[in-house]
Amino acid sequence: MTLTPPPFDPELAAVLEMLKDAVPPQLTMDEIEATRNGPGLAMLADMDLTMGGAFEVEDRVVPGPENAPDISLLICRPVAPPTDGPLPVIYHVHGGGMVIGNNRVGADAALRWAEELGAVVVSVEYRLAPEHPYPAPIDDVYAGLLWTAGHAGEIGADPERIVIAGASAGGGLTAALALLLRDRKGPRPLGQLLMCPMLDDRNDTPSTHQMAGLGVWDRTANDTGWTALLGERRGGPDVSPYAAPARAEDLSGLPPAFLDVGSAETFRDEVVAYATGLWQAGGAAELHVWPGGFHGFDGFAPQAALSQACQAAQMNWLRRLLAE
Repeated sequence: MTLTPPPFDPELAAVLEMLKDAVPPQLTMDEIEATRNGPGLAMLADMDLTMGGAFEVEDRVVPGPENAPDISLLICRPVAPPTDGPLPVIYHVHGGGMVIGNNRVGADAALRWAEELGAVVVSVEYRLAPEHPYPAPIDDVYAGLLWTAGHAGEIGADPERIVIAGASAGGGLTAALALLLRDRKGPRPLGQLLMCPMLDDRNDTPSTHQMAGLGVWDRTANDTGWTALLGERRGGPDVSPYAAPARAEDLSGLPPAFLDVGSAETFRDEVVAYATGLWQAGGAAELHVWPGGFHGFDGFAPQAALSQACQAAQMNWLRRLLAE
């Protein structure tokens, strides 16, 4: 049976048309290197991480996982914090399909939240697949969180008020981090913000088939990312939930979650299923399915009406979480 894809939001469809040559839906293994060296990531070097002087910015190298290289943390602290006391932390994990990106990717969103809410941003650099398959990426993300909690006083932060956040692959790693912290009895995050997260290596939901060849990050790209991370284990019976959180059989005892996803993207069904699993396990979760949204639409088209609604929902959830 042929699955008819849901329609794109008209305003976003116009943006997709302009993006189609620069950001094709598909990514194959032999295109990873060229994508890493493309103009999109090069532009990040020019991003004003100070947000017009609102933050002081530091790149700090800290110990990585045992018997592994050190990791780099991008640390952004408010120049004029709203209080003399320790500030909440947004611990940010970048996207990029497990295969591209650095700790600047998506940091602008975290900085917008932090500027509004008076928070410190810590954005972690992690090793990328396929050169560094599972568990290297999540091990680096975990090590960075442990350093952040253990050295919170050095950066003017409150170790009891850390919100973990990420988009796409970063959202999947953020969900995995929450599971790992629970199971290793590590620091408990205040909440987890999962934006269009990459959760399921099996790549076989109806939405993965509906959106094949369409939008941003289709089924072929998804296969590339998961295969880079897991190799021949992808889709098989022995995949850890710390690699693919959709594999988790126990979603109890996790921090409150915010999840969002577009209705017209590959990850729709796995995100809805994950939110459902959190509710069924007795957890707190807020889910938004943005009608007509493609993968990462709010980053590609931040001025679109749907993007504005999406960004407002994220900010409102964070504001309520930090007010508790």
